[in-house]
Amino acid sequence: MKNKWIRGIIGGLSFTSALFIFQACYGTPQDFGLDLLVEGQVKSESSGLPIGGIKVSVSDNNQYEYTNMEGRFSFYTGMSDNMTLFFEDIDSTQNGNYLSRDTVLNNILEKVFVDINMEEK
Repeated sequence: MKNKWIRGIIGGLSFTSALFIFQACYGTPQDFGLDLLVEGQVKSESSGLPIGGIKVSVSDNNQYEYTNMEGRFSFYTGMSDNMTLFFEDIDSTQNGNYLSRDTVLNNILEKVFVDINMEEK
C-alpha cells in the first residue's frame, strides 16, 4: 500500500516535470497577428464631464471594456481596415440615461484615440 502511494507521487512528479521541460523548450503558442491599441474618452455632450461605466464594444467580436471614473478606456484588438465601436450606457442608474452611440473607424494605423460625446435621453 505504501509503495503504491510513493510510486503514484513519483510518477506524477515525473509527468509534470516532463511537461515543464517541453514547455521550456518549445514555449507557448505566439500571437502573430497585428494588434491595435484603441484608447479614448467618453464625455457628456451637455456638461462636458467624463462618464464612467459606459460599455465600449467592438463589432464582430465579443470584446468590450468599461470606461473608468475619468471616462477613459483602452484595449487591444485585432487589426482591421474598418472597425465599428459601440458605446452603451448599460447602468443607467449610476450615470443617468445616455443614448447609445456608435462610430466607424477607417484607415486605421497602429494606435487610435477616440473622443466621444454622449447625448442624454
